[in-house]
Amino acid sequence: MLTLTRTTSDNPDFRSLVVLLDQDLKEKDGDDHAFYAQFNKVNSIKEVIVAYKDGVAAGCGAIKPYTPTIAEVKRMFVHPDFRRQGIAKKILTALEDRAMELNYSSTVLETGMKQADAIELYKNNGYNIIPNYGQYAGVENSVCMQKQLI
Repeated sequence: MLTLTRTTSDNPDFRSLVVLLDQDLKEKDGDDHAFYAQFNKVNSIKEVIVAYKDGVAAGCGAIKPYTPTIAEVKRMFVHPDFRRQGIAKKILTALEDRAMELNYSSTVLETGMKQADAIELYKNNGYNIIPNYGQYAGVENSVCMQKQLI
């Protein structure tokens, strides 16, 4: 059974999953990892979803304010043991629902060119590639995306 729990970045299961996410990204990003890591701090994130499969922390994601009307999706991850079960889509949908509850009209996110599965997930869920925003402007390995919620 899959359960989605709303929590904060203080949640120990979220923090454990983020450690695994960072290890995964370090392998995929190689020398670029240090650049991206500076933008992925998890202190004081108020809107986090942790997915539990039969009581085991299986995946996570978060949103944080980007502008007053746009939320940024951060720290999306599903443990390798739980992939290909639709968990990432459920986490993403829950984050979008929460963003709408908080009166955000759209979400943005950044992922890497080497994250083919992530890009596919986002495209399949209504995200469109946009020009790289903020700190990702001009970064060739970054893929930025946006979805209108309302």
